[in-house]
Amino acid sequence: MTLVVGECLADLAPASAVALADPSDATGKVGAWARQLVAMPGGGPANIAVGLVRLGVPTAFAGRFSRAGFGPWLRSYLVANGLDLALSVDADEDATLALVTLDGQGRASYTFYGPGTADWQWGPTELPDLTAASADRGICAVHTGSIALTLEPGAGVLAEWLAGLRRGNRVLVSFDPNMRPSLVGDLSAYRERLPGVISSSHIVKASDEDVEVLYPGATAPEIADRWLSAGVSLVVITEGALGATAFHQNGARAHAAPPPVQVVDTIGAGDSFSAGLLAYFAKNGFLEPAALTTLSERHLHEAIVQAVSASALTCTRPGADPPTAQELARFIAERS
Repeated sequence: MTLVVGECLADLAPASAVALADPSDATGKVGAWARQLVAMPGGGPANIAVGLVRLGVPTAFAGRFSRAGFGPWLRSYLVANGLDLALSVDADEDATLALVTLDGQGRASYTFYGPGTADWQWGPTELPDLTAASADRGICAVHTGSIALTLEPGAGVLAEWLAGLRRGNRVLVSFDPNMRPSLVGDLSAYRERLPGVISSSHIVKASDEDVEVLYPGATAPEIADRWLSAGVSLVVITEGALGATAFHQNGARAHAAPPPVQVVDTIGAGDSFSAGLLAYFAKNGFLEPAALTTLSERHLHEAIVQAVSASALTCTRPGADPPTAQELARFIAERS
């Protein structure tokens, strides 16, 4: 089983570009300015967990769910998708909201309402002891990232927990920065924490946008070399429509570009990429520390092709709606 740790929040996305009332009404009436929004379950880690289950990987999710408001609804969504929530926490704080804005090409940007919400308040006793849990539940890998490693007090607690996992080196650790600069606040403090998280990870997947924010002017190969030197086994850098490149510690490299698709929006595209990547490793026996070191360029290429295909397919439908294994297999076959 794979364990995903992090946020599960409510995305408030545009339901329609059409106003509820005539926007040409310049009188200032509130009806002329009203817009419809639809609430959808979201949050990078939660999207990845759903994506893994839909691709046939048994997955548990550890999150902090508000007892009220959106919290029970978010819990129900993950349960309906087959996730094990036994390691999650009931919280008194409100659920986090993310307002989604789409540009003319369907590319999403986010405004978050926090940080005093449930997702970021991890305490040291709330994260699972995988010494016992891994034996009881068969947990072989942990994925985390996104805002969960950004906001205190939870970020520091989670970073220390990951360091303990890496010291044991029994559970594979996967990390995706998925940077949200508007939420980081003190970028220098985040940069100080990041090397410890990187060195705790076996897999690091980042976007070219993450790299530019963290290391202005640096190239993907330069950052991959830096992270591999820190003990990471596999680094994957995504570049949107240009695809993704994988850099392995054994020198293997692979690149794949996504097939052209009609983009509805990009919500959850990067998360579906991560789910596709980890699902390939899980299904082919590489999702544990020792096996990951044996990856060949063929396996790397197959994994990246699956990941970019999962991301592209998600872009063809609204919201973070990752594909099932059957949908993804059909999509890849049709474009081969």
